Amino acid sequence: MIVLVIGAAIILLVLAYNIYQESQYRKQLREQFGHANKDALLDSQVNSVRDGAEAQSVMNTKTVPPAEEVNKTDDSSAEQSETSATDEKVIDDTISEEENVSAAQAASSAPDNVAAPENSAAHIDMAPLSRTVPVKGRKALLDVRDMSKQPLPWFDVRFDYLAYIALYQPKELHAMPRLSSRSRFRLVGCTMDDRYQIAEPIPSVYYQGFVVGLQAISRSGLLTHEELAHFGEQANRFAEQMDGQLLLTDINTFLDVARPLDDLCARVDQTIAIHLVSRTNVSGTELRSAVEKQGFELGHDGAFFYADTNGEPLFNIVTLDNTPFTSTLLANQNYRGFSMLFDIVHIPNGEKCFDQFMDMAVKLSSQLGLDLVNDKVEELSTEWLREVRRYVVDRQKEMKQVDLEPGSELAKRLFS
Repeated sequence: MIVLVIGAAIILLVLAYNIYQESQYRKQLREQFGHANKDALLDSQVNSVRDGAEAQSVMNTKTVPPAEEVNKTDDSSAEQSETSATDEKVIDDTISEEENVSAAQAASSAPDNVAAPENSAAHIDMAPLSRTVPVKGRKALLDVRDMSKQPLPWFDVRFDYLAYIALYQPKELHAMPRLSSRSRFRLVGCTMDDRYQIAEPIPSVYYQGFVVGLQAISRSGLLTHEELAHFGEQANRFAEQMDGQLLLTDINTFLDVARPLDDLCARVDQTIAIHLVSRTNVSGTELRSAVEKQGFELGHDGAFFYADTNGEPLFNIVTLDNTPFTSTLLANQNYRGFSMLFDIVHIPNGEKCFDQFMDMAVKLSSQLGLDLVNDKVEELSTEWLREVRRYVVDRQKEMKQVDLEPGSELAKRLFS
């Protein structure tokens, strides 16, 4: 009996020690990840890429939002109400009186919906234009209102804030204008043969007008009214330097159109992370060999990436603490594991690619002896896979409803 009691005590001590080790292991992993995001399927307070996080927390399957929340953008997103024509004031530098001119028809979308344009040309005039500065006795080479109706494939009026400039005389573009902003802009010029093209400072190429488009939506969010007004001032100075007439898109109407799209972008801009962790360590040499056998390559930014047939990155592998991978470190140090990232908005055909993504994660887990866990260090399940796959499909469906194809050039612009 004494031997049995001693044996039982030893077994209990071993079990207690194992539980303690497991607790310490989970605590260490949480500290190493450096963050503990909330479950995106559990509540609405998720940390998206828009919030500045490196990656969205891996999602569990405890619960999912109601269908009406998951699919906010429905058939009504295509409905738009036409507003009546608005009057605009034309400011004459040499005449003190002001005259009213008819503005373009404005088509504004409902507050909770985003309209998907059939083509950029058809919707260039969806916002009224705010002001123009003609010079008495001089006629511009182009009509700025006609310019606003031209098909310009470089812009999308849902998120590009546009300024139109018609010159009084043909001009070369000697240097690109300095339109400082936290967002990118494009400059398109109309040559003397009435062709629109990306404007460049090329000798002997003369322009009769320009269209400047400021990208007002990005992963940094939507530009403010003040930022758009500042851009308008800079565009006005550029027009003066080029001796031209300026026409700006109305800021308030533009923001009425852009806000619903920005809301959608913030909602779908999610990056799913899966962590592969070791209870001990895995050598950098072994880690690199395993991921490269799966087709990953080490990029200049210190992350491994897997490219599609066109050479476009699909999936990424980063360190658990977001430090960069380098050839030297991989050859000389060990790692506790790594994270695999799935960027919903940049990956086409989300359901198929997610299956491929998980297949790679399972293979790497098996080859390197790693555990597949989330930020809470909880093992992943089959139910988790189904829920996250559905989440990916739903978010990409929202994008497609407004002609925003995941992985397209348009998506790359918006989610940059």
